[in-house]
Amino acid sequence: MMCVEETIAGTETAQIPKQRGASLLDTAVRYAEERHWDVFPGTWLEAVDGVQRCSCGDASCDAPGAHPARADWGTQATGSATVARRMWSKQPLASILLPTGRTFDAISVPETAGFLALARMERMELTLGPVTLTPDGRMHFFVLPGAAVKVPDLVRKLGWSLSSLDLDALGEGTYVAAPPTRFGSRGAVQWACRPTAANRWLPDAEELISPLAYACGRDR
Repeated sequence: MMCVEETIAGTETAQIPKQRGASLLDTAVRYAEERHWDVFPGTWLEAVDGVQRCSCGDASCDAPGAHPARADWGTQATGSATVARRMWSKQPLASILLPTGRTFDAISVPETAGFLALARMERMELTLGPVTLTPDGRMHFFVLPGAAVKVPDLVRKLGWSLSSLDLDALGEGTYVAAPPTRFGSRGAVQWACRPTAANRWLPDAEELISPLAYACGRDR
């Protein structure tokens, strides 16, 4: 199992664009068309006095250029490639956001714990879904929908208190930023494990929660 960002440069059977060089519009369309993920455009970055600022206008924005631009973003999200193309044509610089709780949930852990978990999962020969790495130091493991409901109980059964671990399950009503969305000057979201034909079928939260919880416990 090779799940590092460098795999993006290799040959893959999936048609998801490489992180570098593809436009946001083309990438958003392919997420909808090839992966059947819902997508919606978020904020974008604007140059203000030579500084990259979020289009929301908040100079202290926590996720500049990488959060919803509208309060009703949930109704805006679409799985139609045609609609996605139309939305990004209106604002080609808009970030690509993926709502969770629909075609997938995401388990979010710190980057250090995430890489530790990836190494452990490789030894366990687990099959992973896509995994993103964000510039603010988080990794998001894509799993089947329903994880947000199940994870707290799964963690307790492993002997951990969820409040003691920096682990969160993102389900209905939340979202993740998709590559190549940029977080201000901090850099772009990357794939730690990019979408391929081999990981089109996502794992269940039960399959990944043990190594993820262990890694978060080690990382405390």
